[in-house]
Amino acid sequence: MAAPGAGASTRLVQYVVVRSDLVHKLSWPLGAVIAQACHAATAAIHLHYGDPDTQRYLEELDSMHKVVLGAPDEAALSGLSDALTQAGVSHKLWIEQPENIPTCLALKPYPKETVQPLMKKFKLFK
Repeated sequence: MAAPGAGASTRLVQYVVVRSDLVHKLSWPLGAVIAQACHAATAAIHLHYGDPDTQRYLEELDSMHKVVLGAPDEAALSGLSDALTQAGVSHKLWIEQPENIPTCLALKPYPKETVQPLMKKFKLFK
């Protein structure tokens, strides 16, 4: 992983990955799924608030950049979380309670080129 704060002119991005089956197969209301993404993104920022990249991301409040991707199901989301952990990528896997259902995950803000290769197999959420 690149050193935190490396490449001060580099575009920071926060990736959010949402299970698309929640909407398309399990018939969750779209608003409920959007709330899950908001929970994960907020939690990732909170957990990594002191990180230099997170601080720089928050300083650029009016130009934050998020990419919302879709994971086809729980297995794909959990597999991504495991791969991110193994790669040392800080993220929050959001598990809806009390149902104990993994619904989405969000990375802390990173320079895009640092984490984009790990996200390539996921498409934009639709």
